[in-house]
Amino acid sequence: MKILQIINNLETGGAEKLLVEIIPLFVKKNVKMDLLMINQIDSPFLKQLTDKNCCEIYSLGFKSLYNPLNIFKIAKYFKSYDIIHVHLFPAQYWVVLAKIITFSKVKLIFTEHSTSNKRIQNRAFIFFERTIYHHYSKVICITQEVKNVLESHIGLSDKYVVIENGVNLENIHLANPLTKSEIHPYIDENDKLLIQVSAFRKEKDQITLIKALQYLSENVKLILVGDGLLRHQNETMVKKMKLEHRVFFLGTRMNVPQLLKTADISILSSHWEGFGLVAVEGMAAGKPVIASNVAGLSNVVNGSGVLFEKGNEKQLGQKIKELLDNNNLYNEVAKRCYERSKQYDINILVKKLMNLYNDLLK
Repeated sequence: MKILQIINNLETGGAEKLLVEIIPLFVKKNVKMDLLMINQIDSPFLKQLTDKNCCEIYSLGFKSLYNPLNIFKIAKYFKSYDIIHVHLFPAQYWVVLAKIITFSKVKLIFTEHSTSNKRIQNRAFIFFERTIYHHYSKVICITQEVKNVLESHIGLSDKYVVIENGVNLENIHLANPLTKSEIHPYIDENDKLLIQVSAFRKEKDQITLIKALQYLSENVKLILVGDGLLRHQNETMVKKMKLEHRVFFLGTRMNVPQLLKTADISILSSHWEGFGLVAVEGMAAGKPVIASNVAGLSNVVNGSGVLFEKGNEKQLGQKIKELLDNNNLYNEVAKRCYERSKQYDINILVKKLMNLYNDLLK
């Protein structure tokens, strides 16, 4: 079995991190699985996969993700693989167009990682979206909510299969916490530490979490892990609210399991999510998780962690305070979160993907 994973690049994100973790696991099962990036951007994720030396890593070489010449370069890889597994837009479009112009018989799979995007929301794109999805043998939906959205907007219900994302639980369980002062000298061991791990994009809404600090005592501090276009906007908000001594931007970090184990509460304040992989990681670290009550994310957190109304910084602040002020509640939620995380072992994901690949090649 020869499988090529195609993604825009390996910048920070849940889809990117997932590929870095599952490719070595498939290789251990004697599956040839390689990676093709539309453009190559140096990143910690790319370095991590390169250092494992487990697969071929290709790049098309164009700087722009939207260069239509990507179509012709992608087509050259079809003959070497049995299955092409695609993630994210615009790779999603380029791969289908490459198959159309080459009349290739290669099997295509696409993983839909989000419950929302501009194309689905714009009725003018529905014809193009339906055409693109039609050419995939299967579309993996990472939650039932994602499947519901696609069926509602695109149709083609026979294409969809729900396979939830997974987390390398062992890596998190074995991670040792840091001392809080190791993270930043302004953080004391007695401080209560909140963490959000996510790229600085519109859907992640770190602003709401920053604003929630105004309802919490001075010893509650926040670390934001990740990078992205909206980081400067968030830094400006921190300065405007005079919270420089309580909010710390760590950038992209590869020791996330250690950071999650060091923090007291893990938070994901997203406007929308396909799944919320980092929520599961926070649960696996044995800490309470608070998340916005949005499709995809609520399915993962509800019944174990704590949900709040998206964009409602006052309610978020109240939920944080309740956990920090009540040890029994804190421990109860932490225990429920840890137990819930076991449902999302990455080995379960790998097994389900393997079954899907085998079924397509029968």
